Amino acid sequence: MTITLITCTYNAEAVIQRTLDSVLSQKYADIEHVIVDGKSTDATLAIAQQYKTTSHMQRTGHKISIFSSPDKGLYDAMNKGIAYAHGEYLCFLNAGDVLQDKDTIADIASKASSGGPYSVVYGETDVVDDKGTFLYHRKLHAPERLTWHSFSNGMLVCHQAFYANTLLAKETPYNLRYRISADVDWCIRILKAGEKNGMSTLNMRRVVCRYLAGGMSIKNHRESLMERFDTMREHYGLLRTVLQHIRFLFKKER
Repeated sequence: MTITLITCTYNAEAVIQRTLDSVLSQKYADIEHVIVDGKSTDATLAIAQQYKTTSHMQRTGHKISIFSSPDKGLYDAMNKGIAYAHGEYLCFLNAGDVLQDKDTIADIASKASSGGPYSVVYGETDVVDDKGTFLYHRKLHAPERLTWHSFSNGMLVCHQAFYANTLLAKETPYNLRYRISADVDWCIRILKAGEKNGMSTLNMRRVVCRYLAGGMSIKNHRESLMERFDTMREHYGLLRTVLQHIRFLFKKER
């Protein structure tokens, strides 16, 4: 089973190396690593090319592809990554994010290949700072059984721990109408498509990645909240969305 990891970059020379090292260290050989660069002007591409050379010299078995061209933003780059993917499952590992340990992909592939096909294989995440130091366990936890209804309670599984069935992903690209919260919408639509095709999800019941704190939704908090409300209203209806947001406010106040 091939697992595709997609890393989207733009002027990420300060943080990309630890992501590449994390993938390079994986004991599992059947990894496709797709690096989609937005035409970086710093050393990002040089670092990526050196990583590809190192992987080849160490004979890891990983297939590494590097693409660099201007894009319309992060989610456009992610759609390009989906188009390039050939593995049975794909996951987005952003520059600065790392896999939890050297056995992470081997564990995912082993469990995913013993059943399914699944619409999504998912797990838990930890949060790190810009030096890669552990900060805390993510406050929102993955549900025992993940469905598209689960996201009415918030982003319970972040996309770095969301291994989507590649065939479903290719039929369900990111909606570029959303500038910040397209990941929420995408996860819901992947799960809806899987349910329509009679596919279940697989809970790894473990931390599968450590992601870099301070993503777009944090830096653009107000716009992110507005987009997420719009996303939830589209999928769950206005009444349910309003009631859930009242519940979120009540929990925050307590």
